[in-house]
Amino acid sequence: MEDSAPRPGEKKVVAVVGGGLVGALNACFFAKRGFQVEVYETREDIRCADVVRGRSINLALSHRGRQALKHVGMEEKIVSKGIPMNARMIHALSGKQSPIPYGKKGQYILSVDRANLNKELLTEAETYPNTKLNFDHKLQDWSAETGLMTFARPDGSKTQVRADLIVGCDGAFSAVRKQFLRRSRFNYSQTYIPHGYMELTMPPKHGEFAMKPNYLHIWPRNTFMMIALPNLDKTFTCTLFMPFEEFEKITTGDEVIEFFQKYFPDAIPLIGADALKRDYFRLPAQAMVSVKCSPYHIGDKCVLMGDAAHAVVPFYGQGMNAGFEDCIVFDEIMNRFNEDFGAVLPEYTRVRVPDDHAIADLAMYNYVEMRAHVNSKWFIFRKHVDNLLHLLMPKTIIPLYTMVTFTRTRYHVAVERWHWQDKVINRGLLAGAVGAVFGGSYLLVKNPPNINKLAVAAEKIWNKLAALSTPLSVGTPSQI
Repeated sequence: MEDSAPRPGEKKVVAVVGGGLVGALNACFFAKRGFQVEVYETREDIRCADVVRGRSINLALSHRGRQALKHVGMEEKIVSKGIPMNARMIHALSGKQSPIPYGKKGQYILSVDRANLNKELLTEAETYPNTKLNFDHKLQDWSAETGLMTFARPDGSKTQVRADLIVGCDGAFSAVRKQFLRRSRFNYSQTYIPHGYMELTMPPKHGEFAMKPNYLHIWPRNTFMMIALPNLDKTFTCTLFMPFEEFEKITTGDEVIEFFQKYFPDAIPLIGADALKRDYFRLPAQAMVSVKCSPYHIGDKCVLMGDAAHAVVPFYGQGMNAGFEDCIVFDEIMNRFNEDFGAVLPEYTRVRVPDDHAIADLAMYNYVEMRAHVNSKWFIFRKHVDNLLHLLMPKTIIPLYTMVTFTRTRYHVAVERWHWQDKVINRGLLAGAVGAVFGGSYLLVKNPPNINKLAVAAEKIWNKLAALSTPLSVGTPSQI
């Protein structure tokens, strides 16, 4: 058994289980504080792997994530390898493209590559002399009382290590969280949405992007949608989100082309018909799960962060950002409680659970918005109204998307404020409409129109309607 517990006078040992995005960033946060940090990752070192296993949906980096990266000196490096997206670009069935800005001029989110970001964070964590990365270590069991962990190795051997704090950053299907499920008063739920996702690649055209690069492109089709995010190599990663039964209906290459011809005709020449036929069947559609749980801690020995605590569906672009914000929130609480794990962990649960549950619900809501509401004239109108009011009253009216994406307003506070604003604005619009009706009525009463002219006009309209409704003669084909 390897005993990593500190001797008197030594810094405490923090074991970060999971070497993904949140785990690698957390290692930097703890190492910066001087803890002895041990990172344990089930997979091999992705920096050396030929093929990186795991999810590959492009990531949208926004303010919360950038603030966490800034804290460990990584913001500029990561931002330099991202592509700014200033707006959504809506692709109508007709081929018409309409931009919907994310916020004010100069506000944007960044398209970043998941694998590259993970590699950069691991390399940064390794620069700290008090950090060790342990790959090919699969957690089998751990003790909340002693902090003793058992890991399985690829050769069949087992390794036991002890830590003062175990930080579970091992994803939606967390092995660390299994121990929580054995305890009473631990709330847990997971929800698979009925939609899956499939990734396709849009290659460069004549050495340049095939579409405008500084947009998140969306093809909303009510019950499903496709999105495309730009990459540094001038490709776009296209992701088709659709109910599983719809994926399963398409069984041949010709059916793929027929489907795209019907719903995404402008994408066929950009992706390529042959590539579509090939890539559609390369991998089956992948599932998406939303996870909620509480509390996030056990005593002073263990805490959950990232997807292990709150896996969310990807439709608000906040999964990674919320996970990164976990790191900075925990760090802020560590400052307040002088690194006393016994006080820090319960406070972290108290502060973070309502926010993570709020963003999980918002991500579900935003899927409906992205695939359906963006087609609505009322939705576009309300966006313009919200943005205008925000321009006139920047501290009073703040659009929900702005609060979530471009500030660190707590998620649950943003939702509460959004509901209040929505109610006030809708009432204002209703009052305006009623005022317009009464005002118009008053003007009509004070300045009555010529009734004879109105009667003649009404009669003409009636005669035209009557002509349209006259039955067609026998033998004339009916028209739809």
